[in-house]
Amino acid sequence: MKAIWNGTVLAESDDTIIVENNHYFPPTSLKREHFSSSSTRTHCPWKGEAHYYSISANGRNNNDAAWFYPQPRDAAMQIKDRVAFWKGVTIAD
Repeated sequence: MKAIWNGTVLAESDDTIIVENNHYFPPTSLKREHFSSSSTRTHCPWKGEAHYYSISANGRNNNDAAWFYPQPRDAAMQIKDRVAFWKGVTIAD
């Protein structure tokens, strides 16, 4: 699977985990040069606190377009530190 935005592959892996229709990519699959930490946090009742990354590619920024759970609740441990995407990021084979 590939995560693509603005003509750029942001992550690529054959080892994604699907939760609630989102592909969670392993952290080692990220092309880190496109990611910057965000101070945004949200809370999911069963997964815990999500942290966000903003993405930049080909001169454009996409704020808070990726998220991950550094300390998920027990029910979501399988996605610990894995990264999922939204805000126009396409997931493709």
